Amino acid sequence: MAGSPLWPKAVLPNRWLSETNFYPDEDNYMPVPDPDAQGMDIREFAMEPGDAVAFNYMTLHGARGNTSQTRRRAFSLRLVGDDARYVERPGRTSPPFPGHGMLPGQRLREDWFPRLFDRAST
Repeated sequence: MAGSPLWPKAVLPNRWLSETNFYPDEDNYMPVPDPDAQGMDIREFAMEPGDAVAFNYMTLHGARGNTSQTRRRAFSLRLVGDDARYVERPGRTSPPFPGHGMLPGQRLREDWFPRLFDRAST
């Protein structure tokens, strides 16, 4: 959703299969809007196998239902900067990381979040 990272509150993340939310404190988040009904600026792209789309994690995103007879497949890759730190949040994360042992403020574990390249060598 164009402009959604600039909204005053983050959108309450929902599990799309069960329509339940991830976090217990709903007051800190706004409900998932209906972009079509609310006339929001939706950016859509025709995608072919091998195409990719990238966006900031704060961007409200989704996909319309698959109305074709062809199976839709997706690969999700989450990239973070080398300055990323662990932050404690209420509720489950997606994907879940049970038993990670990280404390708030620590760098993310490289054995769980490996480096793709090293700036010093580029």
